[in-house]
Amino acid sequence: MNVREAIDYIHSTYQFGSKLGLDNITQLLDYMGNPQDRLAYIHVAGTNGKGSTSTMIYSILRAQGYRVGLYTSPYLEVFNERIRINGENIDDQSLAEVVSFVKNHVDRMLSEGCTHPTEFEIVTAVAFEYYARHKVDYVVLEVGLGGRLDSTNVIKKPLVSVITPVDLDHVEYLGDTLDKVAFEKAGIIKADSVCVVHPQAQEAMDVIASRCQELGTRLVVAPCEEASIQSATLEGTVFKLFDNAYCLKLIGDYQVNNAVVALTTAEALKEAYDIEISDNAIRDGLAAAVWPGRLEVMSHEPLVMIDGAHNFHGASGLAAAVKRLMPEQRIVAVVGILGDKDISGMLSVMMPLLDTVIATEPNNPRKMSAEGLAERMAPYGKTVIVRPAIADALDLAFEHLSPGTHDAILCFGSLYMIGEVRTLLRQRLWNE
Repeated sequence: MNVREAIDYIHSTYQFGSKLGLDNITQLLDYMGNPQDRLAYIHVAGTNGKGSTSTMIYSILRAQGYRVGLYTSPYLEVFNERIRINGENIDDQSLAEVVSFVKNHVDRMLSEGCTHPTEFEIVTAVAFEYYARHKVDYVVLEVGLGGRLDSTNVIKKPLVSVITPVDLDHVEYLGDTLDKVAFEKAGIIKADSVCVVHPQAQEAMDVIASRCQELGTRLVVAPCEEASIQSATLEGTVFKLFDNAYCLKLIGDYQVNNAVVALTTAEALKEAYDIEISDNAIRDGLAAAVWPGRLEVMSHEPLVMIDGAHNFHGASGLAAAVKRLMPEQRIVAVVGILGDKDISGMLSVMMPLLDTVIATEPNNPRKMSAEGLAERMAPYGKTVIVRPAIADALDLAFEHLSPGTHDAILCFGSLYMIGEVRTLLRQRLWNE
């Protein structure tokens, strides 16, 4: 099996849907010799910010000198991004080898009458096997969907469970109230460990606190309210927490809260397990953390930004960043959103800040059509143009920049769109 065959095999399993539950992944990993049991984890769940928070924790541990795996989803541009060790994507040869190994065990499952694992279950199994083969010190493991029944929750006990902001999303799977969603996220909490949580709405916090009390797990609420932003520009953010200053390459006020959760997690690892993490490693790790596709500046002249804001909470954070960082600019936006998201909520906070909007479509079966999105945008009285093809939408955005002005392009919405946009922009702006 070569890498193309490996990725084709993985994507072919999309037909088996997205089934929450641990039976299949447990069976598959058991056949594989349970590689997940040979690893130490920081397990991260949440509706928003879990990717950024995960990468900051990962960066802190790397700055201390540890060998660290990072498992995230979805990928932006290449599949290999989902499985990383110390800044390097899984290489093509290793991906092909491990996928072939996992496929052999999937075939055994099928021959014995088991249900076919889903795409996410197979990718998760590949990640566990890869990290175990490379004997990483720690794995920062991002939940795919929910928590309680997510394939990543097959691990026995993480060192720390981390819960980022909880909000309504994927209501068909996770429930339509905050307490129901929080119950699913809190499912990653294990007995006699530590849980670090971003401050939550009381409804969600009550569920998380109750779960920790039930399991005898120490609950640590990150002191996000104690952080104060010292400067915020398109170059990065500086904030203070308890008289200590920290620099972030990541922009957006909400990234400060994510950083506080990450450094609180580092402190919890030190206190609970006597893991060596210096103050300098925390500071250096936060300063080095990057998370492509999330309020990422692709160019300053002209200003071009991309952001995977794909729900109301994400759009609200983006809107706050636009108001702070781009107050004078005329904004040409390229927008593509999945049809099952809170489109009305997202548009309500973003449309007043935009001048010209080009409606496009993510490359995903769940997409909102460009025409349908444009209809939802019409009541805001802005210039809205329909371009279903992302490349065409991006070309048109550049054509709408007025020469000699400070016009900006902002591309936001589904990460499935942002990944393609980022590839096109790298080719156009960076000559890659």
